[in-house]
Amino acid sequence: MITPVLLCGGSGTRLWPLSRKSYPKQFTQLMEDQSLFQGAALRMAGDGFSAPMIVTGNDFRFIVTEQLAAVEIAPRAVLIEPEGRNTAPAVLAAALALAATDPEGLMLVAPSDHVIPDAAAFRAAVQAAVPRAEAGDLVTFGISPTRPETGYGYLELAAGADAGAETPQPLARFVEKPDAARAAQMIAAGNFLWNAGIFLFSAKALIAAFEAHAADVLAPVAEAVGDAQTDLGFTRLSPVAWDQVPDISIDYAVMEKASNLAVMPFSAGWSDLGGWDAVWQETGPDGRGNVSTGHATAIDCDGTLLRSEDPGVELVGIGLKDIITVAMPDAVLVADVSRAQDVKKAVEALKAKGAKQATHFPKDHRPWGWFESLVIGERFQVKRIHVHPGAALSLQSHHHRSEHWIVVEGTAKVTVGDEVKLVSENQSVYIPLGAVHRMENPGKVPMVLIEVQTGSYLGEDDIIRYEDIYARS
Repeated sequence: MITPVLLCGGSGTRLWPLSRKSYPKQFTQLMEDQSLFQGAALRMAGDGFSAPMIVTGNDFRFIVTEQLAAVEIAPRAVLIEPEGRNTAPAVLAAALALAATDPEGLMLVAPSDHVIPDAAAFRAAVQAAVPRAEAGDLVTFGISPTRPETGYGYLELAAGADAGAETPQPLARFVEKPDAARAAQMIAAGNFLWNAGIFLFSAKALIAAFEAHAADVLAPVAEAVGDAQTDLGFTRLSPVAWDQVPDISIDYAVMEKASNLAVMPFSAGWSDLGGWDAVWQETGPDGRGNVSTGHATAIDCDGTLLRSEDPGVELVGIGLKDIITVAMPDAVLVADVSRAQDVKKAVEALKAKGAKQATHFPKDHRPWGWFESLVIGERFQVKRIHVHPGAALSLQSHHHRSEHWIVVEGTAKVTVGDEVKLVSENQSVYIPLGAVHRMENPGKVPMVLIEVQTGSYLGEDDIIRYEDIYARS
C-alpha cells in the first residue's frame, strides 16, 4: 500500500485576492466544486492507497479535517508544523512517522494545491513507478512541458532516456528556474521535463538519503517527531526541536545530491496554478479567449479572465483585452495578463499600508464553522455566524462588548450565566457585557445567526475562554 503525504502549507499570494494567508488556495474552489486539497486527496485514494498523511500548520488543522470529512476521507495522521520550514523537514517528518510502523512502506508526496485533470492516468503513472521505489530509488515525477515556462524548475534526463516513456527513466540533474531564452533551448532539446514536486519512495530510502546528505536536517526533525504530542487527534511536532530545523527544500537537501534517482514522465496534464494566467488557461477559454466565472459577464472582450466570488457583486467587463479581474467582497484585482506573476507585489503593498485584505479572508474560519463581518462601525459590528451541526463555540466572556444574537437558520443552544435555553429561528437573545456565555448547534443542520456587537472595543482578542472543546488557549 502507498501512503499519500499531502503538503498543506503555503499562502498562495500569486492568487490573491481569492487566496490569502488565512485561507490559501489549496482550500478554495478554484476549478470545481471541490477544493484543490480535496481533489488531491481523492486523486490519491482507492485501490493501492492507504489513508493519507497530512502535514500542515496549526491554523489549518481544522480546515483540513473538515474538508477531508466532506469527501469521506479519514486521515492516517495530521502532523502539525510549529512553523513552516519548507519541504525537506515536512517530508522527512512524514517519513519518520511512517517508518515508526512501516519502514519499508512507500509514500507518495505531493503538494495539495495542484491540478491533475486525469486522475486515472496519474494513478497509473504512480503504479508504474512502484517497482523502482520498492527497489530503493527516489522517484520524482516530471511533467511533459507544453511551453518554455520560466516559473518552473526542470529535470534533465540522462543520455539515452526517453521523455515520453511510461516507466521511470534515469535522471541527470535538477535545473533551476530558467530565463526565457534558456527555457526555449531546453524545450527544443526535448530531454527536459517540468519538476512537479511530486515524489515516490520508501520511508526507509528517504531517511537514508537524509542520513547521507542532510544530517543537519535529520537530527532536529527526528527529535521533533520523537517528542511530538497528541492533541485532539493531531500530532504536534515539538516546537523546541523544530526551532532548530533548517529552512530548506527537499530538492536542495537530498534530491540534487542523491545517486539513486529516477524520473517518471507524465504527459496527461498538470498545473500548479501558480498564477491567474494558469487559472485562465486551465479553466478553458472560449473562442475569444475569455473565461467568465461566478457572477461575471464579458462583453466584447478578448483574452480576459473575469471572476466574481461574491453573489452580491456582478462584475462586467466591456472591451477588455488581456485583462485579469477578480472581485471579492472586500477587494478587487485588475491586472494585465502579462503581469500575472506580479500579483504578489499587491500583497506586499497592502501589507506595507496595513490593509487586512493582504492576509485575511472575508470569511474567518473556525473549528466550529465560520463568520464574516457584514457591517463595521466605530462602536458596533454586525456578523453572520455559521455553526456546523454538533459544533460549539467556547464558553467565554468579553471585557468590552455586549452582543445580540438573532437566529435565522436552525436552532441554537445558548448558555448565558447559569441559564441554558434553545433559541429558534426568528428568536433572539442578549449577552450583557462581561457575561459568561456559549453558543452551540444541537441540531443536524447548520445553524446561522446574526450577531450585533456594541462596545468600546470589538477585536477578536477580547475573548476570555473558560472551556473549549477544540483546546484553543
